[in-house]
Amino acid sequence: MNNIMAVFLNGIAQLEYDRDRLLPAHQAAYLDKMDAKMDAGILLGSETIKEPDLSQRTRFAAANLAHALNAQDEAVAAAMCSYLAIRLPELKQIKINDEEGEISIEFVYDEPYRKQVAVEFTGLH
Repeated sequence: MNNIMAVFLNGIAQLEYDRDRLLPAHQAAYLDKMDAKMDAGILLGSETIKEPDLSQRTRFAAANLAHALNAQDEAVAAAMCSYLAIRLPELKQIKINDEEGEISIEFVYDEPYRKQVAVEFTGLH
């Protein structure tokens, strides 16, 4: 069974998370610390949420993931990707579109990820 969750930015795969690989203890502890910090409240858009539920937490993490990808912050992107893959075990893909600073994020639960394959063209003049 394909147990990979993938993150796309503007249609191009950026990250893959393999749920079959055990998360190291220090990384799992980091995700728990993220939840503990979110217990104190989060800013989602322009709204402060004092007691965020799972849906709000994952939207917050996805927004941070989008920002990290755009900033090329690999460590934060990896942490947010891990958080989302673990907290949403049925999630197959995250599709982030950034068009002229307008970011949209879609969670896909019903479409398994298939690796993208580069096609090489030869003999073209």
